[in-house]
Amino acid sequence: MITKIAITDDHVMVLNGIVSMLETTPEIEITGVYENAEITITNLALQLPDVLLLDINLPDINGIDLSKQLLKSYPELKIIALTNFEDITFVKRMLKNGVHGYLLKNTDKLELISAIKTVLSGELYLQKDIHSKLLKQSIKSKNCNGLKPNLTRREKDVLIAIYEELTTQQISEKLFISVKTVETHRMNLMSKLGAKNSVGIIKIAIEKQLL
Repeated sequence: MITKIAITDDHVMVLNGIVSMLETTPEIEITGVYENAEITITNLALQLPDVLLLDINLPDINGIDLSKQLLKSYPELKIIALTNFEDITFVKRMLKNGVHGYLLKNTDKLELISAIKTVLSGELYLQKDIHSKLLKQSIKSKNCNGLKPNLTRREKDVLIAIYEELTTQQISEKLFISVKTVETHRMNLMSKLGAKNSVGIIKIAIEKQLL
């Protein structure tokens, strides 16, 4: 039985590498390679694969939101996150949206094929390191029982500046850090708080009494 696989990743070299890894496997057929969410949505409506290998970091819609949208439209589709993001917050958000597997891009062919077979059988597949991190955080959460997220001093400074509705450039000037560093702190805040944007950062920070 042939398994139809589609791949969404905005890096052509990554796409080519995955195709090269899988195309020599007789029971696998690559039905599409897509560089962004929009192209993915359009083509999946025309030809639905059995499994979609999906990166999180896409130029238009992030993979977290895209997975939720696709699984709502195609409940039978199996999605495996294939990404460089190993932050447990991203893993948990993807799993919450219903994805069936989570792999880092350092995976090899044997593990990738094993993951595909596992999700097709109706089971969840998590790379060993990811599974271990989830387990450790679960144990830690039970012990800590809802403690506030652990923010660094700089992250707290950026959080307050976002709350004050300062722009990225204004935050950069106020804290004497680069614009890129501000964006890094913003991404870390989103990750730690489970927020999608600055509005979410503030909403969740208030709920957790960080502001």
